[in-house]
Amino acid sequence: MGRFVDRMADGVVRFRWPVIVVFVALTAFFASRIPTAQVDPEVKNQLPKHMRARIHIDQIEKIFGGSDMIMLVVEADDVLAPQTLKRLRKLGKGMERLPGIDRVLSPFTLKDIRAEGDQLLVEAAVKRIPRTEKAREKLRRALRENELVYGNVISKDFKAAALIGFMKAGASDEKTVEGLRRLIGQVPGPEPVWLAGMPFIRVHLNHDIRHDMKRFLPAGLLIMLVFLFLCFRQLRGVVLPFLVVVMSIAFSMGLIPLLGWKIQMITVLLPVILIAVANDYGIHLLARYQEDNCPGCEESSGRLAARGVRELAMPVLLTGLTTIAGLLSLQTHIVVPAKQLGILASAGVAFALVASLTFIPAVLAILRRPKPIPGLADETSERLIEKSLRRASEAVTRRPWLTLLVSLVVAAGTGTGIALLVVDTNPIHYYPPEAEVARASGLVDKHFGGSGVVSVVAEGDVKSPELLRAIDRFEKKLGTLPEVGQTSSIARVVRKMNRVLNADEPDNDRIPDSRDAVAQYFLLYSMSGDPEDFERMVDFDYRHAQITARINTLSSTAIDKVMRFIHRELEKEPEGRFPLVGGFVDLLNDLVKAIVSGQIRSLVLSLGLVAVMVMLLFRSFAAGLIAAIPLCLSMLMLFGIMGYAGIELNIATAMLSSIMIGVGVDYTIHFLWRYQAERREGLEPLGAVRKTLLTSGRGIVFNALSVMVGFVVVLLSAFLPVRFFGVLVVVSVGTCLVGALVVVPALCLIVRPRFLEPAAEKK
Repeated sequence: MGRFVDRMADGVVRFRWPVIVVFVALTAFFASRIPTAQVDPEVKNQLPKHMRARIHIDQIEKIFGGSDMIMLVVEADDVLAPQTLKRLRKLGKGMERLPGIDRVLSPFTLKDIRAEGDQLLVEAAVKRIPRTEKAREKLRRALRENELVYGNVISKDFKAAALIGFMKAGASDEKTVEGLRRLIGQVPGPEPVWLAGMPFIRVHLNHDIRHDMKRFLPAGLLIMLVFLFLCFRQLRGVVLPFLVVVMSIAFSMGLIPLLGWKIQMITVLLPVILIAVANDYGIHLLARYQEDNCPGCEESSGRLAARGVRELAMPVLLTGLTTIAGLLSLQTHIVVPAKQLGILASAGVAFALVASLTFIPAVLAILRRPKPIPGLADETSERLIEKSLRRASEAVTRRPWLTLLVSLVVAAGTGTGIALLVVDTNPIHYYPPEAEVARASGLVDKHFGGSGVVSVVAEGDVKSPELLRAIDRFEKKLGTLPEVGQTSSIARVVRKMNRVLNADEPDNDRIPDSRDAVAQYFLLYSMSGDPEDFERMVDFDYRHAQITARINTLSSTAIDKVMRFIHRELEKEPEGRFPLVGGFVDLLNDLVKAIVSGQIRSLVLSLGLVAVMVMLLFRSFAAGLIAAIPLCLSMLMLFGIMGYAGIELNIATAMLSSIMIGVGVDYTIHFLWRYQAERREGLEPLGAVRKTLLTSGRGIVFNALSVMVGFVVVLLSAFLPVRFFGVLVVVSVGTCLVGALVVVPALCLIVRPRFLEPAAEKK
């Protein structure tokens, strides 16, 4: 391996211009593909197509039509006020004219079922706008008795009304939302009007994903430029790592359309990860270049660059491979964007790794050797980083046992917060409470039973009293759950028709005893009403019926409780009676399970892969254990802090551990590599620790700070999970840095691992 590295170092310096041209050409090609990338804000696409929840949603939509609903929610002191009702009617008619909307449910389109003699009368719930206070109160009483309207499109306190539009298959979310915004402006009024529903959320996600991408890249690169200048104080120390970052971002982003993938919410983290990580390898090479370029050095810039490659190629290569291994462990996640991000980020890191070992030395070989920077590795230096490293070396070498004990106690104490950690996948929680999306969703949850929907499909003869009673029983059981805000089914409509046709007595609020009676009711309804009123409840052949429940909270605990209750009750029913359960709530529940299981698998895999790689590098089992100890302590603290801070484990934060392990182990590897070299040069353990911290420690700190600074930019994100991700990366990388510069040196002094000792002492 040593001969290969020597040849590579000499070859890069010798063929520097071809190396530079190849990297420039590759960057230009992949950058040209980036404009063709598309955005996908659809939540269900986060799960693979073969998953049960996605299959069931598709099957339900095939039977009953698209389930996507977009809503206009109107607030008022009293929605039955004449001016408010007039505005509602105009808004409803305007919604019906929009090309993307198939059908609108409103107080003017939903029906009031009553009887006159033997005739069933089906009329609009609000047939005419009341002009007097007496007429308004009469309408209010009628709406309270109408289960199709009360709590569904008219809130129970009459302070909010909803217009619900069902989207046509293939309709454009963007055009529909744009049309609704225009409609609100064309029908002005004093009442606040809110847009709600998944199509509206998707439009927001689409817009904010693009907005984040546009903000992150320039802001992140600018921050990185400032940071690199503060670290190296030389133009080449700024420009070369910066160019590697830009090239790796262009390469990985260009892969997205080439692989046929789309940009999703967590894909916005890709350029941020590369801004933070892709310059790490170049930072170590340039730090060593500056260290070797000491006063009195007569070697050329090319020879200095080649020497840096010879000395650091192995640790840099291994740290790059461990980062790639950590990112690729995201393949154990079932969540599609996480798997894709793992591949894209690992490809970008691999590109940056190769560029750091070839492109940077090639450019350095062209440039003239700069003036040495005074004070590097000087024990009297007053620079902040050098002073901090000197103090750390003094503390560790004087009291290694105390240092290790304090570290263990702090990690264990912080880790107790894991008991408070919760999982959350609600897309509404991507936004802060004051955001338009979150406020509109809150209104729907408060007034109309909730924005999350779960459907239970019954199969058989829907006109059969036996099946209708089973549907009715199941709907009533669902309605007893406090998390269920509203239910609907065809059984409820049949009960209503039976009651009004039998003197409107409460005792007749039930399913009739014969199939002929049920069929007669549907016939009577068709003579006065519109059979399409039932299309979301029963299919054309009356072979499938749908029970729909709205969930008033989308917390992971609540939806898990609801789904467990549904499946427990279904086990009591005859096989085949209720063959399908699905909907957005079911999808979120599966997403929670996927995140938790993926987190555990990726955590174990990434930790195992990294430990094995370190073992192979140092040819020692103990090396893998020493590298794993600071990582385990960091993970313990990370999840504990998340629990105490109330930060949920979601689709973004679930990727933290794999990224942290892949990046965090780099610092330990660089410390062990330099410590081993200093021991072989004849330094005793205390001196080797001090020398390592004051030399390689500088590059390690630059490396860690570059990651932290790179992720600061995500605090600008529109998405809360992405912001929290950035904060937690800073915390986790900081703990890994402390582990490498404090815990690992203490272990080296206490344990004196044989693989780090000189050959003579081993004997």
